[in-house]
Amino acid sequence: MALTFTLDPKLDPDLRTEIVRLWTDVTNTGGAVGFVAPVTEEEVWDTADRQFAGVGPDGPDRLLAARDGDTGRLVGVLFFESMRFGPMEHWRLLKRVMVHPDCQGLGHGARLLAEAERIARQWGLQSLRLTARGGLGLEDFYARSGYREVGRVPGAIRVAPGDDRDDITMWLDLR
Repeated sequence: MALTFTLDPKLDPDLRTEIVRLWTDVTNTGGAVGFVAPVTEEEVWDTADRQFAGVGPDGPDRLLAARDGDTGRLVGVLFFESMRFGPMEHWRLLKRVMVHPDCQGLGHGARLLAEAERIARQWGLQSLRLTARGGLGLEDFYARSGYREVGRVPGAIRVAPGDDRDDITMWLDLR
């Protein structure tokens, strides 16, 4: 399946709904994108609306969408988030890196990260940062795309009573 990428697609109600559905599906199959399963679309909407605020070509944050090139189905997204602090404008935080569960294991996540890297280089950024929930092997996935672990807060994410996970910070140097 070929992917088509769009930077800053029009964040209309249809796309917002597609993203919330993707976010819900990813979470409910074990994805670590800000929630713990089970979650409903209604629960995701409040966080999604906050994430959507400020997104766009003229806003501080940007959206990268990945669609199936044949069907047009939304299969992945990520957000480039500014720290909104001048001394940190040379890098961005990648947030909500998501690939639909039906499409995982096909290389789409690696292609989404590669496109984010290409865009970041085009913008003249010097690095990208992201965080990952420990215990899922995500740090290994991101390492295959060139990210290295630069920090870890033990037990910072409580997914259930007695099940605390590390909050892992990963960094990609683009220089």
